[in-house]
Amino acid sequence: MLKAAEGTRMHGYLVMALLTGARTGELRALTWDHVDLEGVPDADPAVPPHVAVWRSVRTGGDTKTRKSRRTLALPQRCVEALKAQKAQQEEDKKAAGARWTDNGLVFASTVGTPLDSHNVRRAFRAVISKTALDPDQWTPRELRHSFVSLLSDQGIPLEEISRLVGHSSTAVTELVYRKQIRPVLQEGAVVMDRIFSAS
Repeated sequence: MLKAAEGTRMHGYLVMALLTGARTGELRALTWDHVDLEGVPDADPAVPPHVAVWRSVRTGGDTKTRKSRRTLALPQRCVEALKAQKAQQEEDKKAAGARWTDNGLVFASTVGTPLDSHNVRRAFRAVISKTALDPDQWTPRELRHSFVSLLSDQGIPLEEISRLVGHSSTAVTELVYRKQIRPVLQEGAVVMDRIFSAS
């Protein structure tokens, strides 16, 4: 899917959704003043490039819950995608001229106005249609589910996944993503098999 998105206006959006687990409403509200693509590498400890997920398109602009406000380190692929997004947006500003509306949004229309959920879903379906995935079965929200699945598959503790996705508790993460999260209970069986192996 990321390969299919290369060169499209959705590439940065999809990279951010998949690699940070940010909600689609949080990405649509993300502003450049909440993005740091350099970090402070000389600080002790070093501060990595990061994004402050403090806003959403929800009424009043607040995130879903208080714990949804979080600052996330950016994987290098996100940094590269956001730099490309910034360059694309500069081209859009020049092309739009006086029609450009500067809202400071990272992901905006070609004239700087906010994206609505329909814009995002339509562009997402166009990307998905270039893959083996079924566009009728996939929505932008699936990328958040994939983020949780990938972390769980790598053995990241539920508590950390819950913090990264901005849930108020691990119970919410378990309830919403129960299909994506490997049950912790299976770890006991794996350890016991190692200790009491049949050989």
